Amino acid sequence: MLSAYQHYCLANKITWVQPRIKCQSAPIIVPTEERIDKIISRCTLKYITTFQISKHGLRPDEVSKIVLRDVDLQRGLLSVRTSKLGAERTIKLKEYANENLRTYIQRNNITRLDKPLFSKPSILRDQWNTYRKRAYLNFRDQELLKIRLYDLRHWFATTEYLKCRDIFHVKYLMGHRDIKSTLIYMHIAQGLGNYSEDYSCKIAKSIDEAVKLVEQGFEFVTEMDGVKLFRKRK
Repeated sequence: MLSAYQHYCLANKITWVQPRIKCQSAPIIVPTEERIDKIISRCTLKYITTFQISKHGLRPDEVSKIVLRDVDLQRGLLSVRTSKLGAERTIKLKEYANENLRTYIQRNNITRLDKPLFSKPSILRDQWNTYRKRAYLNFRDQELLKIRLYDLRHWFATTEYLKCRDIFHVKYLMGHRDIKSTLIYMHIAQGLGNYSEDYSCKIAKSIDEAVKLVEQGFEFVTEMDGVKLFRKRK
């Protein structure tokens, strides 16, 4: 409201000093992936795809801007075009999200490169609330009703930091222009004592096997008895 009035004063040459207002931000609560996926499981293919992409840290307005031109289904890449508050970036989609996106495009025979694939932000939020209630009625989990669509972005940032411990990598994936916006997730991550530390472990006896494991997201740990040990968080 203050910003709108400021533009009005400028347009009408009215002298006015905008007051300083200190905004109190609400605490960020990170939901579990299990609960997020319970809500997504109640959706149609369109919104399964929509919300799985949201799980990659995209803002609702960024999801609504996705067009066919932004998608590389062969390599599973998505170019994210953002608003003035964020930075553009290219992200690697999870395999399940890429496959659902492929199916959604094919079923709807989407061929126009500049046509938005998904709904406007207000519709996305309304649909999330609808499916969230549907999931609550199915699972009778009161915590589901507390999860906002934007919390998927908070979940992604926090869990991604816990996986890589690289705040600049998370900054890029989130599309933050200021590192201060990303640092908050370091503090949130420190408070998540119940985050899973379970890993899947694989061994590689050759360079080709090691390359395949790295491509699948495994990280090198050590070498023992002539074989290399890799791990990936479950």
